[in-house]
Amino acid sequence: MNIGKVKRVLGPVVDVEFPENLPNILHACKIEAEDQGFKFNLTLEVHQHLGDDTVRCIALSSTDRLRRGLPVIDTGSPVMMPVGKETLGRIFNVTGD
Repeated sequence: MNIGKVKRVLGPVVDVEFPENLPNILHACKIEAEDQGFKFNLTLEVHQHLGDDTVRCIALSSTDRLRRGLPVIDTGSPVMMPVGKETLGRIFNVTGD
């Protein structure tokens, strides 16, 4: 499992440092953490390799209260959502929830 940490937050743009392997462009990364009673469940999409073991991501929901140092998990796959007969007529957000 490839785990990084939040390096910088600028609105919906989040820079993440991965010391081992950089995730591929368009891969999904997840932030699932709890900090001072606030739960983070945020999906990021990698858009650029910046160098120095850092990628630039776009947040797919609000980055309020997001701070440096929170762990980020590379999912190893792009953002996906369910498809098929079971999903017809249902409403989903951008990440398939």
